[in-house]
Amino acid sequence: MSQSLLKLTKQRTVLLDGGMGSELIKKGFTSGLPPESWNVDKPEIIKSIHQRYFDAGSDAVLTNSFGGNKIKLGSYGLEDQCYELNKKAAELACDIKPEHKFVGGSIGPTGKFLEPYGKYTEHEFIDAFFTQCQGLSEGGVDFILIETQYDLREAVSAVQGAQKACQLPILVTMTFKGTPRGYFTEMGNSVSECITELESHEISGTGANCTLDSKEMAQLVQTMKEKTSLPLIAQANAGQPKVNSNGQIKYTQSAQDYVKYAKKIIQNGADIIGGCCGTDPLYIRKMAQWIHK
Repeated sequence: MSQSLLKLTKQRTVLLDGGMGSELIKKGFTSGLPPESWNVDKPEIIKSIHQRYFDAGSDAVLTNSFGGNKIKLGSYGLEDQCYELNKKAAELACDIKPEHKFVGGSIGPTGKFLEPYGKYTEHEFIDAFFTQCQGLSEGGVDFILIETQYDLREAVSAVQGAQKACQLPILVTMTFKGTPRGYFTEMGNSVSECITELESHEISGTGANCTLDSKEMAQLVQTMKEKTSLPLIAQANAGQPKVNSNGQIKYTQSAQDYVKYAKKIIQNGADIIGGCCGTDPLYIRKMAQWIHK
């Protein structure tokens, strides 16, 4: 069944879910523990978020495992629970997955740097992602989405760890910033460099997420489409976060404005679309209304 998601991209636009972190905050999550701890401590809340996205029209949802690699969990003293927390993340989403829908295993960055900028080696990164992906795959996910990658070397390490752990389709989204010279990651990787290197590792799809709003993402997708024939993924932010007078975080791009440019994202070549930070089931429902019509 895992290959069916890729087959679906050849028939129509595939709709992912929106933000997980912003939805957890609405449910009362605060820092101190990793969001993945709620897979065990508050599983019904995690399932309810997935359910709302499926109800809104998502073809696939992503597991609550974005920061679930061993290195990031290690900062909370939970590295030994990496496999368990990721397997549980997968099981929660798969438990409520409707027929003909999909669950993707979310793998985010470690938050650390490889040598010489940091103390970690590629081998240590590969091992950290291997354990995470092992838990996700054995928990039943249909594909792996390595996302929000700002360092191409780390993204490749994640791909290698995932390939060691499973035979599932692996998709990778980098996060870019626009500059007068074009789009680059935080570590200075260009769009062309990222696509060429990732394709050499035989991934199943690529694209971009986070940082940019949907208007900016539409422009980036056009640039990326010129450089790859792989299924292209785009998950923009709902603008930028702002703190209001009540201390709440609000994002600058409304659902209506987001969706207006989401149509342009698809016109410019995205095969798989969803939302990132600040998007919620309302954003997904508005996109589903014309994707599924």
